Amino acid sequence: MRETAITVEGLSKTYRLNRNSAGVDRITDAVWNRIKHPFARAEYDHFDALSDVDFEVPWGEALGIIGRNGAGKSTLLKLLTRITAPTTGRIDLGGRVGSLLEVGTGFHPELTGRENIFLNGALLGMTRGEIRRRFDEIVDFSGVERFLDTPVKRYSSGMYVRLAFSVAAHLDTEILAIDEVLAVGDAEFQAKSLAKMRDVAKDGRTVLYVSHQMQTVTNLCTSAIYLDRGTLQYQGSVNGALEVYRSSFERYQATQREPDNRAGTGQLRLQDVTLGELTQSPTDDTIVELALPAAPDLIGDYFLSCHINDQNGVVIAQCDSRLLGRWLDPSRPHDVTLRVRNLWLKPGTYSVDVYVCQMGILDAWEGAAAFDVLPSLPYPELTSEDATANGIVLADFDFEVD
Repeated sequence: MRETAITVEGLSKTYRLNRNSAGVDRITDAVWNRIKHPFARAEYDHFDALSDVDFEVPWGEALGIIGRNGAGKSTLLKLLTRITAPTTGRIDLGGRVGSLLEVGTGFHPELTGRENIFLNGALLGMTRGEIRRRFDEIVDFSGVERFLDTPVKRYSSGMYVRLAFSVAAHLDTEILAIDEVLAVGDAEFQAKSLAKMRDVAKDGRTVLYVSHQMQTVTNLCTSAIYLDRGTLQYQGSVNGALEVYRSSFERYQATQREPDNRAGTGQLRLQDVTLGELTQSPTDDTIVELALPAAPDLIGDYFLSCHINDQNGVVIAQCDSRLLGRWLDPSRPHDVTLRVRNLWLKPGTYSVDVYVCQMGILDAWEGAAAFDVLPSLPYPELTSEDATANGIVLADFDFEVD
């Protein structure tokens, strides 16, 4: 066995983006364009998803891969699991890799759950006997025994994830790579999956875990790397990676003010996001003001989704206008006020992300605003800090004693 589970040297991935392909979505259009312009040469832009990344992962390590959207986290996992090839660089893997990157990855929709377990094992190079030895454990952990002989195309997304994770975690691979798909499962299954990944690492196998939820990374991982726009900015302890993540917020917030730097189709972009107050007490309402222009070329109403995050990137609250039946007409501009009530935030710094959506995302303004919650507790008595050390928010509670 090699000394390290994974060694990465000078790893880069560059994609070519065709400038001339916009608006061509049918083969007849492409053929007609070629007939009209037979000597036209394609022009490409280059996008560096990863640039010159180096790191090592020892055996038995649970490595968290953190970074904001577009940092290159999922690209790195796809390279490590050999789904795509690097442009330059070298990857040395010390064993077989089991992975769960997207819902349904590695499953054939027409095959049953039982058949897909054997198919996945065969793709990992395992014999039928090896798979059969772990079969009962896989089925018991997944909880889909009743539907084992049903084609997986009829599974819900939650059932898909349960079975796919169970297969990836229980087959005898030396490295387990998980992208943030466990969010599809229920809370009980997520907790069970995290416990299983801890056991995998304790057995000497290596776990790679990508997540936006920093609380999960803190609970699971023994080390972490932080990626920013395709470059490796930090490798070391989880707390160290989170500190680098937090310190980069102001710089990231400044880049997101430029609409061209934000994710989304760009068919409609937020004009402005402001806060009612930049500082507030825990019991105050949080007020967010949104300014949206008209987009007469946009067909169909759109909705808004606003996230309030703590300084570690954990989403404290999601306020989605669909839950209130609020849809916005793109033919005219809108000034929108979001008021969040009864959310007793703990003292600290919080950020606001705003998403404008239809079927897809039109604009994703992450880090659109930030505010501070003052260190004044809404309780009648003062006590030691350990009384409020746990939990994400403060609770409005009472003890009734006979």
